[in-house]
Amino acid sequence: MNTFNLKIMACDRVFYDGECEMLIFPTADGSMGIMANHESMTTSVEVGELKFKTPDGKEHVAITSDGILKCDHNQVDVFVYSCERPEEIDVFRAKEAKERAMEQMRQKQSIIEYNISRASLARAMARLSGRDKYVGGS
Repeated sequence: MNTFNLKIMACDRVFYDGECEMLIFPTADGSMGIMANHESMTTSVEVGELKFKTPDGKEHVAITSDGILKCDHNQVDVFVYSCERPEEIDVFRAKEAKERAMEQMRQKQSIIEYNISRASLARAMARLSGRDKYVGGS
């Protein structure tokens, strides 16, 4: 079995650090996959579902914010602002964040404020969707 070392880091913690057989992560053009001995690259990670399979055959899912991924010499480093397991997501807080972001988008804002509100809305919706898909609704 071919593996590579995967390290997923969020602002508040190291989410995962260990061997991995396959990684699928969200990009601006859809999803992208990485397996052992992948070509060196650096790319962006978008808000959404990140999945990876460990050598024991277990598949893991995380809901991530945007960030960056670096792949070099069988080492993959993922740097994101936040990364949560679906069962860690607080549905009440995610719903509140969604409503707050939608309200902010309805108000007259600068382009920068609008983009921040749009990113907040995308993150809240990804969190709710991931929670519903893997753990079940509230």
